[in-house]
Amino acid sequence: MALSMLLPRLAGSGTGFARAAIATSGLRGAAGRTGILGLTRRWASSAPTPEDIDRLKHLRNIGISAHIDSGKTTVTERILYYTGRIKEIHEVRGKDNVGATMDWMDLEREKGITIQSAATYAQWGDTNLNIIDTPGHVDFTIEVERALRVLDGAVLVLCSVSGVQSQTITVDRQMRRYNVPRISFINKMDRAGANPSRIIEQIRTKLKLPAAALQVPIGSEDAFEGVVDVLSQKAVYNKGARGEDIVYGEVPAHLAEVVQEAREELIATLAEVDDEIGELFIEEKTPTEDQLRDAIRRATIARKFTPVLMGSAIKDKGIQSLLDAVIRYLPTPTEVRNTMLDIDNNEQVLDVVPYSNQPFVGLAFKLEEGKYGQLTYIRVYQGRLEKGQFAYHVKTGKKVKISRLVRMHSNSMEDVDSVGAGEICALFGIDCASGDTFTDGTINCSMSTMFVPDSVISLSLTPKDKNSPNFSKALNRFQREDPTFRVHVDSESKQTIISGMGELHLDIYVERMRREYGVDCTTGKPQVAFRETATRRSPFSYTHKKQSGGAGQFARVAGYIEPIEEDQLAELPHEFVNNVVGGNIPTNYIPACEKGFTDGLHEGFMVGHPIVGVRMVLQDGAAHSVDSSELAFRLAAFHAFRESFKASNPRVLDPVMTVEVSAPIEFQGSVLGSLNKRKGLIIDTETQEDYCVVVSEVPLNNMFGYSTELRSATQGKGEFSMEYKKHAPVLPNIQEELIKEHQKKLAEKK
Repeated sequence: MALSMLLPRLAGSGTGFARAAIATSGLRGAAGRTGILGLTRRWASSAPTPEDIDRLKHLRNIGISAHIDSGKTTVTERILYYTGRIKEIHEVRGKDNVGATMDWMDLEREKGITIQSAATYAQWGDTNLNIIDTPGHVDFTIEVERALRVLDGAVLVLCSVSGVQSQTITVDRQMRRYNVPRISFINKMDRAGANPSRIIEQIRTKLKLPAAALQVPIGSEDAFEGVVDVLSQKAVYNKGARGEDIVYGEVPAHLAEVVQEAREELIATLAEVDDEIGELFIEEKTPTEDQLRDAIRRATIARKFTPVLMGSAIKDKGIQSLLDAVIRYLPTPTEVRNTMLDIDNNEQVLDVVPYSNQPFVGLAFKLEEGKYGQLTYIRVYQGRLEKGQFAYHVKTGKKVKISRLVRMHSNSMEDVDSVGAGEICALFGIDCASGDTFTDGTINCSMSTMFVPDSVISLSLTPKDKNSPNFSKALNRFQREDPTFRVHVDSESKQTIISGMGELHLDIYVERMRREYGVDCTTGKPQVAFRETATRRSPFSYTHKKQSGGAGQFARVAGYIEPIEEDQLAELPHEFVNNVVGGNIPTNYIPACEKGFTDGLHEGFMVGHPIVGVRMVLQDGAAHSVDSSELAFRLAAFHAFRESFKASNPRVLDPVMTVEVSAPIEFQGSVLGSLNKRKGLIIDTETQEDYCVVVSEVPLNNMFGYSTELRSATQGKGEFSMEYKKHAPVLPNIQEELIKEHQKKLAEKK
């Protein structure tokens, strides 16, 4: 398998081999060292100009990520206001019905959620910022995935009450996958029950990441006034109509001891992750403010530590300090190791040189259909992209002209003549897919693609107007935009089936089809993505013979199938092993045997869903000098696999979701009862002030209609989020029901 295809699959795993692969892959190097990368590549013929070095030194590519309703879009709105990008602030669910700048889609403004990641740029002091605001819902996780793929650093926003939640853990996993350093920002410090010290402890225990506060809050909840900077030992207040005036003062007397303790805790935490502070700590010397800031930067970029800031975006407090921290502690494009694969040289891994005087290399990471045609977002990793120049699409080899080059600000744009290395821009009129690489034609290299999770839910979709040409046009566009949105036509029912990451994900696309294309659709009952698997080893010996005059068909295969170990399933859903010795099966027929095996995986015989977790080991066989062919061996392997699979005590697997429910504490019993009724396994319960949080694992098939039940059980005060955890065997009685249902469907079709 090509390395560029293998790496994203390995990236999701936590094995040492996977980490080693990532460290030398196009995803991002695990080096994390500061300093300008050495120019030792074969095409790095000239040194970068001082202007280019200075431009990159004052550039940050950051993302804002968090769990649902932690305040990401509100934080981004304040950042845009204080950097002068917008003249007035609008809230996500504001009474003026304008909506936040970054939530530009009508659907986003109606529902009060972010659906698509929106890109913008701003300037803070003499530093340019490229900012991407990402969705919090697990249904739109691909938006977070592709944003983090091209960013150099991130701000992880946490709610001061809820803290680390299920989607926070998912975002943390995505940040680790792409080796993205992060700053943590505890938002909503004005909320009742705000407790930043508990949130910092959750970062350490749940996310397994050393963390320490750089600020101490002055008051909390309704009395939250500002923060004390632990490093400079100064109180910071936001004054003015919208908090635009920063006022520094002395540390309040009642907080002097707390601030000193926080400083000591910061030094102790840094001593564990940074050698220089560790030596000073052992020698019992007090580090200076500059030494601490340098250590925080080193440890953050090396992803050994996350500095924690706090504030309240809705009350306009703490955002300017966050911007200062982004510039101080997050890396420049030259401080992150990115790599690409040299296609002409057996996919050898090469370091990207992040300077504008190198050959151009860029990655198209997001597509959007605008009123002027397809808009393609590109991260320029190396070289310069200029208006009017030609770029080469690596996958197709086509030459495309860059007719228009823009910088994005949410859904508005600004034309530019050129962009240098490290920048994010957008192009018009380029025909490509998400994850494609472009070069200037002088080199033939490819960036590795991003990790795309499997879909977990499907719906049948039927347009009310059967003759509408926009139906297929809309589905094609959505598939190009979103790799997690998949469409296929069921071979038996001839229905169009759409698959995605959750009910909300598919609902949004059905609604967008109606609004943007004028196509009304009726949807069928949601279908769960069941899987089938073998549970024990089963031998096979199958001979395929067919004689009909002239050359016939002959092939014999023998071996066994066995289940793959559960811990390998994520990276190895199925495997074909060739153990044939002595040339009993000619080597040119082995690929045909593997194809026959993969053909058999497409549809199981119990419930008609794909088969996973099976290893087919081919040990022996026989061939005929005249009658054997690739088709004969493909069919022999297909029927051998089907027969042995039936004898392997097969089981049906259904997707199990991690469900996190939060509700007032008086409804804890109702919540636990509702989850138990749906065959849920309670993993954890936590009480926070007057709220309880219940984490459980529930089969997706049992979760339909849960939101209505939860609302009625908690008087509308409960909310839940869920994300895919794994596939697990269903109970025997449910398996029997599913098999009967499938047999009934087959009988009806006959």
